[in-house]
Amino acid sequence: MTAKINRRNWLKATSLTSAGLAMGTSTSLFATTNNSLQLNEHRQFWEWENTTLIPPRDLWNLKARLLANENPYGPSPSARLTIMESVATGNRYGQGDAAKLIEMIAEKEGVSKEYIMLGPGSSDLLEKTAITHFLEGGNIVSADPAYMSIIKTAQNMKAEWKSVPLTPTWEHDLDGMEKAIDAKTQLVYICNPNNPTGTITDGKKLWAFCSKVADKKPVFVDEAYLEFMDPKDQHSMVGLLNEGKNVIISRTFSKGHGMAGIRVGYIVALPSTLEKIQTITRSNMSMNVTAVKGAMASMKDTGFVESCRIKNKACRTYVCEELSKLGYEYLPSHTSFVLFPIAISGDAYLKKMFAESIGVRAFKVFGKDYCRVSIGTMEEMKLFVDAFKKVMV
Repeated sequence: MTAKINRRNWLKATSLTSAGLAMGTSTSLFATTNNSLQLNEHRQFWEWENTTLIPPRDLWNLKARLLANENPYGPSPSARLTIMESVATGNRYGQGDAAKLIEMIAEKEGVSKEYIMLGPGSSDLLEKTAITHFLEGGNIVSADPAYMSIIKTAQNMKAEWKSVPLTPTWEHDLDGMEKAIDAKTQLVYICNPNNPTGTITDGKKLWAFCSKVADKKPVFVDEAYLEFMDPKDQHSMVGLLNEGKNVIISRTFSKGHGMAGIRVGYIVALPSTLEKIQTITRSNMSMNVTAVKGAMASMKDTGFVESCRIKNKACRTYVCEELSKLGYEYLPSHTSFVLFPIAISGDAYLKKMFAESIGVRAFKVFGKDYCRVSIGTMEEMKLFVDAFKKVMV
Protein backbone atom coordinates (compact mmCIF):
# COMPACT_ATOMS: atom_id res chain seq x y z
CA MET A 1 0.00 0.00 0.00
CA THR A 2 1.22 3.52 -0.75
CA ALA A 3 2.77 5.14 2.30
CA LYS A 4 0.79 7.88 4.00
CA ILE A 5 2.06 11.41 3.47
CA ASN A 6 1.77 14.38 5.78
CA ARG A 7 -0.20 17.48 4.87
CA ARG A 8 2.85 19.61 3.95
CA ASN A 9 4.21 16.96 1.58
CA TRP A 10 0.76 16.35 0.18
CA LEU A 11 0.26 20.03 -0.57
CA LYS A 12 3.65 20.15 -2.30
CA ALA A 13 2.83 17.08 -4.37
CA THR A 14 -0.63 18.20 -5.36
CA SER A 15 0.51 21.70 -6.29
CA LEU A 16 2.94 20.14 -8.74
CA THR A 17 0.24 17.78 -10.00
CA SER A 18 -2.22 20.63 -10.46
CA ALA A 19 0.35 22.65 -12.38
CA GLY A 20 0.99 19.72 -14.67
CA LEU A 21 -2.71 19.12 -15.22
CA ALA A 22 -3.30 22.76 -15.97
CA MET A 23 -0.47 22.76 -18.49
CA GLY A 24 -1.84 19.61 -20.10
CA THR A 25 -5.24 21.20 -20.50
CA SER A 26 -3.97 24.41 -22.03
CA THR A 27 -1.46 22.87 -24.41
CA SER A 28 -3.80 20.19 -25.64
CA LEU A 29 -6.27 22.84 -26.73
CA PHE A 30 -3.71 24.26 -29.13
CA ALA A 31 -2.70 20.95 -30.71
CA THR A 32 -2.95 20.49 -34.44
CA THR A 33 -1.05 17.28 -35.04
CA ASN A 34 -1.48 13.95 -33.36
CA ASN A 35 -3.64 15.17 -30.49
CA SER A 36 -5.16 11.71 -30.83
CA LEU A 37 -5.78 9.22 -28.09
CA GLN A 38 -3.36 6.33 -28.18
CA LEU A 39 -4.08 2.74 -27.23
CA ASN A 40 -1.62 0.75 -25.18
CA GLU A 41 -1.46 -3.03 -25.05
CA HIS A 42 -4.46 -3.09 -22.71
CA ARG A 43 -6.65 -1.21 -25.20
CA GLN A 44 -6.63 1.84 -22.98
CA PHE A 45 -7.52 5.27 -24.22
CA TRP A 46 -4.79 7.87 -23.70
CA GLU A 47 -5.02 11.62 -24.15
CA TRP A 48 -2.97 14.29 -25.85
CA GLU A 49 0.29 12.48 -26.70
CA ASN A 50 2.97 13.89 -29.01
CA THR A 51 1.19 17.16 -29.71
CA THR A 52 2.52 19.89 -31.93
CA LEU A 53 1.50 23.39 -30.86
CA ILE A 54 0.20 26.30 -32.87
CA PRO A 55 0.11 29.90 -31.64
CA PRO A 56 -3.00 30.46 -29.48
CA ARG A 57 -3.98 33.42 -31.67
CA ASP A 58 -4.67 31.00 -34.53
CA LEU A 59 -7.52 29.48 -32.51
CA TRP A 60 -9.31 32.82 -32.52
CA ASN A 61 -8.79 33.35 -36.25
CA LEU A 62 -10.67 30.19 -37.19
CA LYS A 63 -13.74 30.46 -39.37
CA ALA A 64 -15.33 27.75 -37.20
CA ARG A 65 -13.97 26.81 -33.75
CA LEU A 66 -15.41 23.32 -33.36
CA LEU A 67 -12.80 21.64 -31.17
CA ALA A 68 -13.76 22.19 -27.51
CA ASN A 69 -17.49 21.37 -27.19
CA GLU A 70 -18.28 25.02 -26.47
CA ASN A 71 -21.81 26.40 -26.62
CA PRO A 72 -21.76 29.00 -29.43
CA TYR A 73 -24.83 30.86 -28.09
CA GLY A 74 -23.99 31.62 -24.49
CA PRO A 75 -23.88 33.06 -21.94
CA SER A 76 -27.50 34.15 -21.97
CA PRO A 77 -28.24 37.88 -22.30
CA SER A 78 -29.46 38.04 -18.71
CA ALA A 79 -26.33 36.29 -17.45
CA ARG A 80 -24.11 38.68 -19.42
CA LEU A 81 -25.84 41.73 -17.96
CA THR A 82 -25.66 40.32 -14.44
CA ILE A 83 -21.97 39.51 -14.81
CA MET A 84 -21.20 43.04 -15.98
CA GLU A 85 -23.11 44.57 -13.10
CA SER A 86 -21.54 42.22 -10.57
CA VAL A 87 -18.03 43.47 -11.35
CA ALA A 88 -18.80 46.46 -9.11
CA THR A 89 -18.93 44.08 -6.12
CA GLY A 90 -15.71 42.32 -7.07
CA ASN A 91 -13.94 43.86 -4.08
CA ARG A 92 -16.04 41.70 -1.73
CA TYR A 93 -15.81 37.98 -1.05
CA GLY A 94 -18.70 36.06 -2.53
CA GLN A 95 -19.57 33.45 0.11
CA GLY A 96 -23.06 34.88 0.54
CA ASP A 97 -23.78 34.73 -3.17
CA ALA A 98 -22.35 31.21 -3.33
CA ALA A 99 -24.70 30.16 -0.54
CA LYS A 100 -27.65 31.53 -2.54
CA LEU A 101 -26.54 29.63 -5.65
CA ILE A 102 -26.24 26.44 -3.59
CA GLU A 103 -29.82 26.93 -2.35
CA MET A 104 -31.05 27.36 -5.93
CA ILE A 105 -29.22 24.24 -7.09
CA ALA A 106 -30.47 22.23 -4.11
CA GLU A 107 -34.05 23.17 -4.91
CA LYS A 108 -33.58 22.24 -8.57
CA GLU A 109 -32.00 18.87 -7.73
CA GLY A 110 -34.47 18.00 -4.96
CA VAL A 111 -31.92 17.70 -2.15
CA SER A 112 -30.92 19.79 0.84
CA LYS A 113 -28.08 22.29 0.54
CA GLU A 114 -25.71 20.03 2.51
CA TYR A 115 -25.59 17.79 -0.59
CA ILE A 116 -24.18 20.50 -2.90
CA MET A 117 -20.58 21.60 -3.48
CA LEU A 118 -19.57 24.31 -5.95
CA GLY A 119 -16.43 24.45 -8.06
CA PRO A 120 -14.92 26.46 -10.92
CA GLY A 121 -16.24 24.04 -13.52
CA SER A 122 -17.02 20.36 -13.08
CA SER A 123 -13.51 19.25 -14.13
CA ASP A 124 -12.13 20.95 -11.03
CA LEU A 125 -14.51 18.91 -8.90
CA LEU A 126 -13.64 15.69 -10.70
CA GLU A 127 -9.97 16.33 -9.93
CA LYS A 128 -10.60 17.24 -6.28
CA THR A 129 -12.62 14.06 -5.87
CA ALA A 130 -9.78 12.03 -7.35
CA ILE A 131 -7.20 13.66 -5.09
CA THR A 132 -9.17 12.91 -1.93
CA HIS A 133 -10.08 9.35 -2.93
CA PHE A 134 -6.63 8.25 -4.11
CA LEU A 135 -4.28 9.67 -1.48
CA GLU A 136 -3.26 6.08 -0.74
CA GLY A 137 -3.46 4.75 -4.28
CA GLY A 138 -5.96 2.05 -5.19
CA ASN A 139 -7.72 1.87 -8.52
CA ILE A 140 -10.43 3.61 -10.49
CA VAL A 141 -12.84 1.67 -12.72
CA SER A 142 -14.27 3.38 -15.80
CA ALA A 143 -15.30 2.85 -19.39
CA ASP A 144 -12.82 3.05 -22.24
CA PRO A 145 -12.90 5.48 -23.99
CA ALA A 146 -13.88 8.00 -21.32
CA TYR A 147 -13.41 11.62 -20.31
CA MET A 148 -9.96 11.54 -18.78
CA SER A 149 -9.81 14.35 -16.21
CA ILE A 150 -10.62 12.28 -13.12
CA ILE A 151 -8.65 9.30 -14.43
CA LYS A 152 -5.49 11.28 -15.15
CA THR A 153 -5.63 12.87 -11.70
CA ALA A 154 -6.08 9.46 -10.07
CA GLN A 155 -3.08 8.16 -11.98
CA ASN A 156 -1.02 11.13 -10.82
CA MET A 157 -1.97 10.07 -7.29
CA LYS A 158 -0.44 6.65 -8.15
CA ALA A 159 -3.77 4.90 -8.69
CA GLU A 160 -4.31 2.19 -11.30
CA TRP A 161 -6.83 2.68 -14.07
CA LYS A 162 -8.97 -0.42 -14.63
CA SER A 163 -10.51 0.32 -18.01
CA VAL A 164 -13.47 -1.59 -19.40
CA PRO A 165 -14.08 -1.10 -23.17
CA LEU A 166 -17.48 0.17 -24.23
CA THR A 167 -19.83 -2.37 -25.75
CA PRO A 168 -20.11 -2.79 -29.55
CA THR A 169 -23.09 -0.39 -29.33
CA TRP A 170 -20.90 2.18 -27.52
CA GLU A 171 -22.62 1.85 -24.14
CA HIS A 172 -20.95 1.31 -20.79
CA ASP A 173 -20.33 -2.38 -20.17
CA LEU A 174 -21.95 -2.30 -16.75
CA ASP A 175 -21.50 -6.01 -16.11
CA GLY A 176 -17.84 -5.78 -17.06
CA MET A 177 -17.33 -2.74 -14.86
CA GLU A 178 -18.91 -4.46 -11.87
CA LYS A 179 -16.63 -7.47 -12.37
CA ALA A 180 -13.59 -5.16 -12.51
CA ILE A 181 -14.27 -3.81 -9.00
CA ASP A 182 -12.06 -5.28 -6.30
CA ALA A 183 -10.89 -4.54 -2.77
CA LYS A 184 -8.55 -1.79 -4.00
CA THR A 185 -11.21 0.08 -5.98
CA GLN A 186 -11.71 3.55 -4.55
CA LEU A 187 -14.08 4.95 -7.17
CA VAL A 188 -16.18 3.94 -10.17
CA TYR A 189 -16.51 6.62 -12.85
CA ILE A 190 -19.24 6.91 -15.49
CA CYS A 191 -19.74 9.73 -18.00
CA ASN A 192 -23.28 9.68 -19.39
CA PRO A 193 -23.70 10.94 -22.08
CA ASN A 194 -20.14 9.87 -22.72
CA ASN A 195 -17.29 12.04 -23.95
CA PRO A 196 -15.74 11.62 -26.52
CA THR A 197 -18.26 9.22 -28.08
CA GLY A 198 -21.48 11.21 -27.48
CA THR A 199 -23.35 7.98 -26.80
CA ILE A 200 -25.54 7.11 -23.82
CA THR A 201 -26.11 4.17 -21.54
CA ASP A 202 -29.74 3.29 -20.82
CA GLY A 203 -30.92 5.29 -17.81
CA LYS A 204 -32.81 2.44 -16.14
CA LYS A 205 -29.86 0.08 -16.47
CA LEU A 206 -27.50 2.71 -15.13
CA TRP A 207 -29.81 3.44 -12.18
CA ALA A 208 -29.89 -0.23 -11.24
CA PHE A 209 -26.10 -0.48 -11.59
CA CYS A 210 -25.43 2.59 -9.45
CA SER A 211 -27.94 1.52 -6.82
CA LYS A 212 -26.23 -1.86 -6.44
CA VAL A 213 -22.58 -0.85 -6.78
CA ALA A 214 -22.82 2.27 -4.61
CA ASP A 215 -23.47 0.05 -1.60
CA LYS A 216 -19.93 -1.28 -2.09
CA LYS A 217 -17.93 1.56 -3.66
CA PRO A 218 -18.63 5.23 -4.44
CA VAL A 219 -19.86 5.83 -8.00
CA PHE A 220 -19.14 9.13 -9.75
CA VAL A 221 -21.57 9.96 -12.58
CA ASP A 222 -20.54 12.83 -14.85
CA GLU A 223 -23.65 14.43 -16.37
CA ALA A 224 -21.99 17.38 -18.13
CA TYR A 225 -23.96 16.86 -21.35
CA LEU A 226 -27.32 15.88 -19.89
CA GLU A 227 -28.99 19.16 -20.89
CA PHE A 228 -28.43 18.44 -24.59
CA MET A 229 -30.66 15.38 -24.42
CA ASP A 230 -34.38 15.47 -25.05
CA PRO A 231 -36.09 16.16 -21.68
CA LYS A 232 -37.81 12.76 -21.69
CA ASP A 233 -34.39 11.06 -21.93
CA GLN A 234 -32.64 13.05 -19.19
CA HIS A 235 -32.27 10.34 -16.55
CA SER A 236 -30.15 11.91 -13.83
CA MET A 237 -28.78 9.74 -11.03
CA VAL A 238 -29.28 12.46 -8.38
CA GLY A 239 -32.41 10.74 -7.07
CA LEU A 240 -30.29 7.88 -5.74
CA LEU A 241 -29.02 10.21 -3.02
CA ASN A 242 -32.50 10.28 -1.53
CA GLU A 243 -32.10 6.53 -1.08
CA GLY A 244 -28.83 7.05 0.78
CA LYS A 245 -26.69 5.70 -2.07
CA ASN A 246 -23.03 6.71 -2.21
CA VAL A 247 -23.12 8.39 -5.60
CA ILE A 248 -21.51 11.63 -6.73
CA ILE A 249 -23.12 13.49 -9.63
CA SER A 250 -21.38 16.35 -11.41
CA ARG A 251 -23.06 19.05 -13.46
CA THR A 252 -21.66 22.09 -15.21
CA PHE A 253 -22.65 25.51 -16.51
CA SER A 254 -20.04 25.15 -19.27
CA LYS A 255 -22.23 23.36 -21.80
CA GLY A 256 -25.97 24.05 -21.82
CA HIS A 257 -25.54 27.43 -20.13
CA GLY A 258 -22.68 28.52 -22.41
CA MET A 259 -20.37 29.54 -19.56
CA ALA A 260 -17.28 27.40 -20.28
CA GLY A 261 -14.84 30.27 -19.83
CA ILE A 262 -16.60 31.63 -16.74
CA ARG A 263 -16.12 28.37 -14.81
CA VAL A 264 -19.03 27.20 -12.69
CA GLY A 265 -19.90 23.61 -11.83
CA TYR A 266 -21.18 21.57 -8.92
CA ILE A 267 -21.41 18.09 -7.51
CA VAL A 268 -24.29 16.51 -5.65
CA ALA A 269 -23.24 13.90 -3.10
CA LEU A 270 -23.79 12.60 0.40
CA PRO A 271 -22.74 15.17 3.04
CA SER A 272 -20.14 12.70 4.34
CA THR A 273 -18.57 12.54 0.87
CA LEU A 274 -18.46 16.32 0.57
CA GLU A 275 -16.88 16.56 4.01
CA LYS A 276 -14.12 14.25 2.80
CA ILE A 277 -13.44 16.45 -0.22
CA GLN A 278 -13.65 19.65 1.81
CA THR A 279 -10.95 18.50 4.21
CA ILE A 280 -8.47 19.77 1.62
CA THR A 281 -10.39 22.60 -0.05
CA ARG A 282 -12.90 25.35 0.73
CA SER A 283 -15.19 25.15 -2.25
CA ASN A 284 -16.85 28.56 -2.00
CA MET A 285 -13.47 30.31 -1.74
CA SER A 286 -12.60 29.05 -5.22
CA MET A 287 -15.59 30.82 -6.73
CA ASN A 288 -15.64 34.39 -7.99
CA VAL A 289 -18.65 36.63 -7.50
CA THR A 290 -19.15 37.36 -11.21
CA ALA A 291 -19.35 33.66 -12.07
CA VAL A 292 -21.71 32.91 -9.20
CA LYS A 293 -24.07 35.76 -10.01
CA GLY A 294 -23.98 34.85 -13.69
CA ALA A 295 -24.87 31.26 -12.88
CA MET A 296 -27.85 32.35 -10.78
CA ALA A 297 -29.12 34.54 -13.61
CA SER A 298 -28.65 31.72 -16.11
CA MET A 299 -30.58 29.27 -13.92
CA LYS A 300 -33.54 31.61 -14.00
CA ASP A 301 -33.34 31.91 -17.78
CA THR A 302 -34.59 28.39 -18.53
CA GLY A 303 -35.84 29.44 -21.96
CA PHE A 304 -32.31 30.23 -23.10
CA VAL A 305 -30.95 26.80 -22.15
CA GLU A 306 -33.87 25.12 -23.91
CA SER A 307 -33.32 27.21 -27.05
CA CYS A 308 -29.65 26.14 -27.05
CA ARG A 309 -30.72 22.50 -26.83
CA ILE A 310 -33.12 22.87 -29.75
CA LYS A 311 -30.61 24.68 -31.97
CA ASN A 312 -27.88 22.22 -31.04
CA LYS A 313 -30.11 19.32 -32.05
CA ALA A 314 -30.97 20.93 -35.39
CA CYS A 315 -27.31 21.57 -36.23
CA ARG A 316 -26.29 18.09 -35.07
CA THR A 317 -28.98 16.54 -37.27
CA TYR A 318 -27.77 18.57 -40.24
CA VAL A 319 -24.18 17.40 -39.83
CA CYS A 320 -25.19 13.77 -39.39
CA GLU A 321 -27.36 13.89 -42.49
CA GLU A 322 -24.51 15.41 -44.52
CA LEU A 323 -22.08 12.76 -43.26
CA SER A 324 -24.54 10.04 -44.24
CA LYS A 325 -24.81 11.48 -47.75
CA LEU A 326 -21.03 11.24 -47.99
CA GLY A 327 -21.04 7.62 -46.84
CA TYR A 328 -19.68 8.22 -43.33
CA GLU A 329 -21.11 6.30 -40.38
CA TYR A 330 -21.24 8.44 -37.25
CA LEU A 331 -21.85 7.42 -33.66
CA PRO A 332 -25.35 8.27 -32.42
CA SER A 333 -24.78 11.46 -30.44
CA HIS A 334 -26.87 12.91 -27.62
CA THR A 335 -24.43 15.74 -26.95
CA SER A 336 -22.95 18.88 -28.50
CA PHE A 337 -20.49 16.96 -30.68
CA VAL A 338 -20.36 14.09 -33.17
CA LEU A 339 -17.67 11.40 -33.44
CA PHE A 340 -17.13 9.57 -36.71
CA PRO A 341 -14.32 7.53 -38.33
CA ILE A 342 -12.11 9.06 -41.00
CA ALA A 343 -10.14 7.33 -43.72
CA ILE A 344 -6.83 9.14 -43.20
CA SER A 345 -4.57 9.63 -40.20
CA GLY A 346 -5.65 12.13 -37.59
CA ASP A 347 -2.42 14.06 -38.16
CA ALA A 348 -3.04 14.58 -41.86
CA TYR A 349 -6.73 15.31 -41.35
CA LEU A 350 -6.12 18.03 -38.75
CA LYS A 351 -3.49 19.72 -40.90
CA LYS A 352 -5.89 19.88 -43.81
CA MET A 353 -8.86 21.08 -41.75
CA PHE A 354 -6.85 23.77 -39.96
CA ALA A 355 -5.54 24.88 -43.36
CA GLU A 356 -9.20 25.53 -44.20
CA SER A 357 -9.46 27.49 -40.92
CA ILE A 358 -11.79 24.88 -39.38
CA GLY A 359 -10.83 23.71 -35.90
CA VAL A 360 -11.85 20.13 -35.02
CA ARG A 361 -10.36 17.29 -33.00
CA ALA A 362 -8.94 13.90 -34.01
CA PHE A 363 -8.78 10.81 -31.81
CA LYS A 364 -7.61 7.26 -32.21
CA VAL A 365 -10.19 4.85 -30.79
CA PHE A 366 -9.40 1.12 -30.73
CA GLY A 367 -6.83 1.56 -33.47
CA LYS A 368 -8.97 3.66 -35.83
CA ASP A 369 -8.83 7.39 -36.56
CA TYR A 370 -11.87 9.47 -35.69
CA CYS A 371 -12.93 13.09 -36.01
CA ARG A 372 -14.85 14.76 -33.20
CA VAL A 373 -16.60 17.87 -34.42
CA SER A 374 -18.26 20.12 -31.87
CA ILE A 375 -21.64 21.58 -32.74
CA GLY A 376 -21.56 25.29 -33.49
CA THR A 377 -24.08 27.53 -35.20
CA MET A 378 -25.73 26.39 -38.42
CA GLU A 379 -23.44 28.73 -40.37
CA GLU A 380 -20.38 27.16 -38.73
CA MET A 381 -21.60 23.63 -39.42
CA LYS A 382 -22.08 24.46 -43.09
CA LEU A 383 -18.51 25.80 -43.16
CA PHE A 384 -17.36 22.53 -41.61
CA VAL A 385 -19.23 20.42 -44.17
CA ASP A 386 -17.84 22.49 -47.07
CA ALA A 387 -14.31 22.14 -45.75
CA PHE A 388 -14.76 18.44 -45.03
CA LYS A 389 -15.91 17.80 -48.60
CA LYS A 390 -12.88 19.65 -49.92
CA VAL A 391 -10.48 17.76 -47.65
CA MET A 392 -11.96 14.26 -47.78
CA VAL A 393 -14.02 13.87 -50.95
